Amino acid sequence: MDPTALRREMRRKRRALDAASRAAIAERIARRLAGSDWFLRSRRVAAYLAVDGELDPAPLLHRARALHKTVYLPVLDPLQDRLWFAPYRPGDALVHNRFGIPEPAAGGERRVAPWALDLVLAPLVAFDAGGGRLGMGGGFYDRTFAYLRARSRWRKPRLLGMAYGFQEVAALPHRPWDIRLQGCATERALYRWEA
Repeated sequence: MDPTALRREMRRKRRALDAASRAAIAERIARRLAGSDWFLRSRRVAAYLAVDGELDPAPLLHRARALHKTVYLPVLDPLQDRLWFAPYRPGDALVHNRFGIPEPAAGGERRVAPWALDLVLAPLVAFDAGGGRLGMGGGFYDRTFAYLRARSRWRKPRLLGMAYGFQEVAALPHRPWDIRLQGCATERALYRWEA
């Protein structure tokens, strides 16, 4: 399976969804996740701002704030090509990083390390039933969470993909540096591959 062709096809399918369908799916997933123990037990939840037709985590983040959880967004570290996470509330100033993705303007001043988080809602292009995740190809999530490969205990945070059901594929190639998801939420189900 050619990752470039798969990325192109899945991105085309995401963009083809109309706004009402995207919003309805995002709300359905938020309802499902809001009652899960992974979400309820998490105090520090990281997510992303949806771009290019990605599944929008905003309805779930609204619920997180209502439960007094702290919400974080990824911030690119310009020197190491990895991610840090900065607190975010609606209305906070945003800047566009070198890929045109919005991130908190004050991210460098208030950022936290990935291991300080409880749950990370990860964007993706495709996923498989073994927890494989195909991202946009930059490797930022793999580098950021590489430390999880060496841990057998205290595996924080949990990595949970957010996707439309059609983004599930039979199998993705697994490379040694790939970090697998522990679960993925779609409108069809909440998949869990690690407790």
